[in-house]
Amino acid sequence: MQFNELNIMPSILKALEAQNYETPTPIQEKAIPVVLSGTDLLGCAQTGTGKTAAFAIPTLQLLSMDKDPSAHKNIRSLIITPTRELALQIYESFCTYGKFTRLKYCVVFGGVSQKPQEEVLQRGVDILIATPGRLNDLMSQRLIDLSHLKILILDEADRMLDMGFINDVKKIIAKTPAKKQTLFFSATMPPDIAELANTILVKPTRIDIAPVSSTVDTIEQTLYYVDKENKKDLLVHLLKDSSIVSALVFTRTKHGADRIVKQLAKDNITAQAIHGDKSQGARQTALNNFKKKTLRVLIATDIAARGIDIDELSHVINYDLPNIPETYVHRIGRTGRAGLSGIAISFCDFDEKEYLADIERLIGKRIPEVKDHPYPLMNNFPSEKKTQPRREPRGKAAPMTETRNYSTAKASSPRGTASGNDYGQKQNRNTAPYKKSDSQATGTQSYSPKKTSSSGYSSQTSDSKSDSRYNSQPFTTRNTSEQRKPAQASTPRTPSTPRTSSAPSNHTIKPADNKKKKFRMTADGQLKEKKTKIWFPKFRGKSDSK
Repeated sequence: MQFNELNIMPSILKALEAQNYETPTPIQEKAIPVVLSGTDLLGCAQTGTGKTAAFAIPTLQLLSMDKDPSAHKNIRSLIITPTRELALQIYESFCTYGKFTRLKYCVVFGGVSQKPQEEVLQRGVDILIATPGRLNDLMSQRLIDLSHLKILILDEADRMLDMGFINDVKKIIAKTPAKKQTLFFSATMPPDIAELANTILVKPTRIDIAPVSSTVDTIEQTLYYVDKENKKDLLVHLLKDSSIVSALVFTRTKHGADRIVKQLAKDNITAQAIHGDKSQGARQTALNNFKKKTLRVLIATDIAARGIDIDELSHVINYDLPNIPETYVHRIGRTGRAGLSGIAISFCDFDEKEYLADIERLIGKRIPEVKDHPYPLMNNFPSEKKTQPRREPRGKAAPMTETRNYSTAKASSPRGTASGNDYGQKQNRNTAPYKKSDSQATGTQSYSPKKTSSSGYSSQTSDSKSDSRYNSQPFTTRNTSEQRKPAQASTPRTPSTPRTSSAPSNHTIKPADNKKKKFRMTADGQLKEKKTKIWFPKFRGKSDSK
């Protein structure tokens, strides 16, 4: 079947012919007639099958044939996609296929200033391509109105679920008209995605093309067993082969991508990285250099690489095996597109053998192993995970390991005698040994002294009134091996002992009364009380006696 047999309008066919598009892919052949009929669509197809053209071509035709005058300068079609790169790719596809139409397009995404995007929106837009985060921001600022929307398209819905955008997508859908055509595309169909599709689609037509467990036959897959610390050396060894014209290297983390770029630079291999922490300008520059063949090696994470469409990509290298088997299929699908051949190379250390087993179980075959290489796997045991010592929560003391004896206080203290003082026959606090309470199980140490009754036996119960200072405050120390120092005996002060003063010896200060008195120093060095002068204002008016 040819494109001219799909009832496509001449202006779009002219643009397709300019791109040398003649034969549609299976997803395009089945999806385009369904979308043109106005029916909701649920499409499940893996990366690289031509999904973008499958919804872009019929959307352009439906909006071009719409003669509703009220739709002028209103957003009539919205495409939601998870990443900036995929949004830009879809925008470029619409510009290419709709080159000879009068429709206007706009793409909005985060990471850049929204001012240029606002200016384009104010001039009027027919088709909007957006990421969920920036779209919600613009809608909250009342810069985007979706009340005239006629076609809603969700692309890479499974990836939006993985990135945590599903709630944002639900907010956006809630602000769209109830009567609209919805197209739902996803590479995989987990239960959450299937549930979302059932809530927003009305009697959809489902199209399944190439299940995600299948890999393209034109891709040659190879496996290298290598220790984790030797992966960088093996990568340098492979990249020295001139047959690798372009290589897209996948890593699991953002820091890992930057680390690989630095390691390759030491071996005079130029590479650039794209991931979520890079600015949009840096990501787009690296991607454009890779597409133009001026950059040979591109390091990417899974999220940043979603939607990358590169013609004639020769090699894909899995520096780290993904922990999700479906991600492996998406990765190697970047090569071997449009019937071309490609090579997918995977590194596997001992800890990643479990991931490899899941991948081979999904694709239904074993990946051929390359044994003849200079860095074979030597460590056949799991790597030790570095763990930091556990820290106690704030407000809780470390558990103590020994019983303390605090019965060494001096008896010369005023409270050290049990007779002839104000305390009568009460137990001495300074000489009572301390005992740990049951609260140590919770990490808080509270101590209560043993009380000796008049009968001579020791009682474990404590008087909450007399010993409240020990029960109300937890007792903690840093060094448990040290004993508490005995309390220093203080010299008791009797009422007959006069309070000393720093005033001159020939002058005695009288006890202060309720009023605060002021003193002054005389010429002979004596302190005398200042006399307060009372000032009475003079009466300047006329006297009554006169």
